[in-house]
Amino acid sequence: MKFMIVSDIHGSFEDLKKVIQIFEEEKLDKLVLLGDLLYHGPRNPLPDGYNPKEVAKLLNQYKEKIVAVRGNCDAEVDQMVLEFPMRADYIELYVDGHRFFLTHGHLYDEEHLPMLHQGDVFLYGHFHKPVAKKENGIVFFNPSSISLPKAGEKSFGIYENNELKILSMDKGIIKSIKI
Repeated sequence: MKFMIVSDIHGSFEDLKKVIQIFEEEKLDKLVLLGDLLYHGPRNPLPDGYNPKEVAKLLNQYKEKIVAVRGNCDAEVDQMVLEFPMRADYIELYVDGHRFFLTHGHLYDEEHLPMLHQGDVFLYGHFHKPVAKKENGIVFFNPSSISLPKAGEKSFGIYENNELKILSMDKGIIKSIKI
């Protein structure tokens, strides 16, 4: 299975269109969304192309391929316009013999970990900073944000063949890690 990992869209329709185009070009199987889908939140500036209504419409076109968790900027009302579940604080996904623990990062993070074991992959967003590292047998992976990065450039992740990559919006690899 090959899937895309996107976090912290924050309502940026223009940035979402770019990653969806890559999703289509790469013929990916799943779109993993790590929260903060529609709104920018009170601590963030409005991202370029801010249009949460269009973001919802575009994401709904991919509802059969989406696995999503709730971010701290996601509200109950968001679920009313989204046609896929996105209210869980975490989801476990099993792919290629690996357990992926998906969460946004505001409840669980590197300093407040859930019950993880060697070989697990901890996927999170929230911090808008790219992370791809292995510590104590656990892989930590944060694709950063496609709209409001706080370190580096706008980016997303791709998983394929036991490797996670963080790619900038122009498809250049920023970081990668074998799992």
